[in-house]
Amino acid sequence: MIASSEGLAQRIAQVASDRKARDIRVLDVGSLVGYTDYFLICSGGTERQAKAIHDAIHGALKDEGQLPARVEGAREARWILMDYEDCVVHIFTPDTRAFYRLEQLWGEAPARSVG
Repeated sequence: MIASSEGLAQRIAQVASDRKARDIRVLDVGSLVGYTDYFLICSGGTERQAKAIHDAIHGALKDEGQLPARVEGAREARWILMDYEDCVVHIFTPDTRAFYRLEQLWGEAPARSVG
């Protein structure tokens, strides 16, 4: 089990990067919302790649004793949400990410690029 929410976000970012996720961003939203500390946002080039990123994160964290509280969108794989409570992961295809623009919606949150 990963000890801190920041450590969890970093671990997820590492796994996503290893699976060739694009434009990985970690937003510190802990002071803005009451339900999580971090959003991790990334893209896969296609629905198939987005699903592969999801599968890699799920598998790696499961092996480390952590399962998401819920997962949504994995079947369609255009926007996959994985709720690890301290970190909510958003995996997008490029068009879907451009449409929803989460980085701009949460623009006041401190952000960092990964990878």
